Amino acid sequence: MQGNALYLILVPLVLLALDYYLLRGINTAFKFTRKKWFLGLYWFGAVFLIAVLLLGIYSKMSVGARGAFLFLFFITFIFKLFYALFIAVDDLRRFIVYLFRKNKKPATNAAPATFKAIPRSEFLMKAGILAGAVPLYLIKHNMSKGLYDYQLKNVTLYLPNLPKAFDGMRIGQISDIHSGSFHSVHDMHGGVDMLMNQKADVIFFTGDLVNGQTSEVNRVVDVFKKVRAPHGVYSILGNHDYGDYGQWPTPADKDRNFADMIQAHKTLGWDLLIDEHRRVKVGNDELGILGIGNWGEMSRFPKYGKMEKAVVNTDDLPVKLLLSHDPSHWRAEVIPKYPQIDVMFSGHTHGMQFGVRTDDFQWSPIEYVYQEWAGLYREKHQQIYVNVGYGFLAYPGRIGILPEITMFTLKAGEDPAFKA
Repeated sequence: MQGNALYLILVPLVLLALDYYLLRGINTAFKFTRKKWFLGLYWFGAVFLIAVLLLGIYSKMSVGARGAFLFLFFITFIFKLFYALFIAVDDLRRFIVYLFRKNKKPATNAAPATFKAIPRSEFLMKAGILAGAVPLYLIKHNMSKGLYDYQLKNVTLYLPNLPKAFDGMRIGQISDIHSGSFHSVHDMHGGVDMLMNQKADVIFFTGDLVNGQTSEVNRVVDVFKKVRAPHGVYSILGNHDYGDYGQWPTPADKDRNFADMIQAHKTLGWDLLIDEHRRVKVGNDELGILGIGNWGEMSRFPKYGKMEKAVVNTDDLPVKLLLSHDPSHWRAEVIPKYPQIDVMFSGHTHGMQFGVRTDDFQWSPIEYVYQEWAGLYREKHQQIYVNVGYGFLAYPGRIGILPEITMFTLKAGEDPAFKA
């Protein structure tokens, strides 16, 4: 609590200080910026963006809306950083000139050099605004290109109790299709083709088939009916799949929408798991695939899932793989209450569709909301993988965090990277 309180105080102060620093440069470039009406708008915008940041982190709105808020803040922040760099360069220039004049032997009756007397460069201040606009243009130009730039992620999952028959089994995962968001159904085929070319033995879909209404899926049925695997395609529901974000004339209409959602998974040929499990058998060996309804730690997300039902009659299974849409479920309930779960597969975060992701480094503003938000994480003997999604929500773009197809290879034994 003390850390959060300190964060709430320090961050706004730092951001306001940055805005004050920028204003000094803007005042040099454009004289009208000294007018009262401009100053009022400027500081209103500065405070508004700080509020946007705090709302994006702490509010109870949906992940999509929060992602849009955080995206708005960070693209504006990028502009400010670039512009601040030009102001800093000009301040360095002024400081060097000041030192030069100070050390130079003054002429008779000449006034001593002062830093303030050295004017800012109007050219640099105007050039800084143009430079700050360049990354914003590049973001706008490239954000839509990332929507269909599907990335294949290969992950080896080490499981000490994995039966020999499953050693080498390949599992595919897709998540967060959000059917209603797509502009081009044709371009969606690329990710499915990439997935099917991997020849997965089993495929998982970890929730959010639609944005708000089941009818959205009708236009993409032909795309995702191609998703098949020898040992089955197993799916779960995400927070958007219950119809909670739509306006329904009557409760019966909402119930009908949910019934249609269950039927949609059957139409796709996917085995929808709602607080239950399946046994996958190879030879004489078995492992368990468990799936639950949406369960989010944050109060704004529903806790429909019931783990106590999903784990019934699974004690004899040597390996248990859990499908649960919201990664916050892992630390909130799975780790403290269900140590028998070996790996949890999630989605939900989208990586906020904005950030940096390489083999060695990843960052997104969403990490200030979710501790596990993209990729593989481990806590003692338990693991979780968070897929950043197939589709998109809230804003039609992806920058740095691209749509993902994940392929897992199961391997018996301890992960060498985690050996003590």
